[in-house]
Amino acid sequence: MSEPHILLAGQNLALALPRREMLESYHAWENDPGTILGYGNQMPQSLEVRANGWERQRSNHNYPQFEVVQLEDKTAVGMTTLQVNTFVRTAEFVIVLAPEERGKGHATEATRLTLDWAFHLAALRMVWLKVLGPNTAGVTAYEKAGFKHAGRLRQSGYWLGQPVDELLMDAVPEDFPGPSVVTSTVQRQGTQPQG
Repeated sequence: MSEPHILLAGQNLALALPRREMLESYHAWENDPGTILGYGNQMPQSLEVRANGWERQRSNHNYPQFEVVQLEDKTAVGMTTLQVNTFVRTAEFVIVLAPEERGKGHATEATRLTLDWAFHLAALRMVWLKVLGPNTAGVTAYEKAGFKHAGRLRQSGYWLGQPVDELLMDAVPEDFPGPSVVTSTVQRQGTQPQG
């Protein structure tokens, strides 16, 4: 297996380019019952459908995906995605973690790194997400990463077969809790932005 191509390194985790050879792992994470519950989906997706989606997403620059890896051993622990709306410079944020990696604080750090990328490299004005109301662990992780509550879609999702509210959360650059890994990396390297 190839080494991950690290794009942005945090304290314990890093964002890396997604790898085709990891597609079966990504697929397994996305079809774990906890992930399906958290997304509000009811049905699993076949590997063939996921593979077709992989090819489309790879060529779509408005859909950047990041593999989340542990710095210590370069093990992949999840993925984050920004679904960018180029007309208004906003994006929807999505995260999935490997089932065995949940509850370790990875969601907060991976979310913060993705927001850092979104605001300081992609120059997005706002990033938003939807989370099911009963997903209190997710809500807490997003709050710690800088997201604020922005609204509620009543009875628009399902949790354990019951209708529940979806919470809307958003973050703007002023909400970013910092420090910025992007900014400190540029300053440490003495790099001048190209332009």
